Amino acid sequence: MELWKRFKDPALAQKLLQELKGLCQGSSQRPTLMEVCGTHTVALSRTGLREVLSPYLDLRSGPGCPVCVTDDSDIDLMAEVARQPGVIVATYGDMLRVPGSYGTLLDLKAAGARVQLVYSALDALELARENPRDTVVMLGVGFETTAPVAALAVQRAASEGISNFLMLSLHKTIPNALRALLAENSRIDGLILPGHVSAIIGEEPYRFIAEESGVPAVITGFEAVDMLLGIVELVRLIVAGRPEVLNAYRRVVSPDGNPRARALLEEAFRPVAARWRGLGSIPDSGLALAEPFAAYDALQALGLRRPEARPPRRGCRCGEVLRGLIEPAECGLFAKACTPHSPVGPCMVSSEGACAAHYTYGRNG
Repeated sequence: MELWKRFKDPALAQKLLQELKGLCQGSSQRPTLMEVCGTHTVALSRTGLREVLSPYLDLRSGPGCPVCVTDDSDIDLMAEVARQPGVIVATYGDMLRVPGSYGTLLDLKAAGARVQLVYSALDALELARENPRDTVVMLGVGFETTAPVAALAVQRAASEGISNFLMLSLHKTIPNALRALLAENSRIDGLILPGHVSAIIGEEPYRFIAEESGVPAVITGFEAVDMLLGIVELVRLIVAGRPEVLNAYRRVVSPDGNPRARALLEEAFRPVAARWRGLGSIPDSGLALAEPFAAYDALQALGLRRPEARPPRRGCRCGEVLRGLIEPAECGLFAKACTPHSPVGPCMVSSEGACAAHYTYGRNG
């Protein structure tokens, strides 16, 4: 069987499901697993696996949706950038509808702000080339998967002498967020680690999970069979009492990750504390531009100050969802005041948000 077909094979999926049932039968309670990645959250819901597995496992979503974990104060900072004269804001689509104190970026665009949808930071750099009299600010939101392209854009801007391109780096890195999460939530029995991020950083940055927290973790992919393979391996470790970190996605994730992408991150960025929705400020979990590229830092170039952190929107429990403390339906706003058509918080806005996934593919869709 061709490799790609194997991970879509219904017979193999059924076999893995039966194996998982057997592993869970001897447990006194359902193991609690957290899928860290927003793409896993969507895939588990879209394929129906979340519902199929619910009698055997308590599946919780984690802080793996970059739009969702962007702090309210950073949303307000983006809006402040968009309000500056002569500025074109370049952003990914999911950020357009996240509400802040000034409304959404889409609201600001309707009021006259120049907000442009892009698919990568390189598109924003091209926008700067095409508009030399304006300042183009790329809203740098994302994890280790999108940050290397942002690094490349800044490096190219420097090498080409493009001075009207700036980066508002709100990029975040996953490992230290998991450290903070596990320090707070002791109910997590195992972690399903993100395939995309792991393709960049490899296996080693996760070793602390087993060593410090005694929690097993497995890197896996996004097809139904991928996810079942990873979950079976994870439950095996839980049942055996073996806190290890395994890679069940070896066709994509190598032990060392992507050396070129990692080198780009190290050259263009430096680790800093970052604010995460629901988790607060986490040391060394954000990426600021390194000193050689400081001239491209939008915060400094535009003379702006980061706003003070503010409380979440009234009634929104997105932060608790991101920590795995509640499921989306436990929020009183879910599917009532808060829907994908009228979102209150980013967990319902983003295509990778847990609330949006539960609403779209659950019984509320």
